[in-house]
Amino acid sequence: MGKMELCPKIEAAMQLLGKRWMGLIIYVLLNGPQRFGQLESCLPISGKLLSERLKELEKWGIVKRQVYPEVPVRVVYELTERGKQMEPIISAIHQWAEHSFSEDDFPVEINKD
Repeated sequence: MGKMELCPKIEAAMQLLGKRWMGLIIYVLLNGPQRFGQLESCLPISGKLLSERLKELEKWGIVKRQVYPEVPVRVVYELTERGKQMEPIISAIHQWAEHSFSEDDFPVEINKD
């Protein structure tokens, strides 16, 4: 059997999902639009890192940042159509994890940094 060539698209998609916190941010946003503070309270990461990841997801066309010119300014993050298309993928990962692991069963320690 010959050497398998990796498709650049699958490689890019796996890098996106494999980057720390990206999948969990998408998972939270699948529940609907969220303000930055709401996202920050759901995820055990620093505001700085969350901000970086949201900017990356915007560049990928997964997340849209909506600014409402109110006082104070309201900023809401939501999934784009491309982001919403990830629902079956994230859902499948969620179901696999629920069926495959118990809370005492992780083969490696979960790092929350």
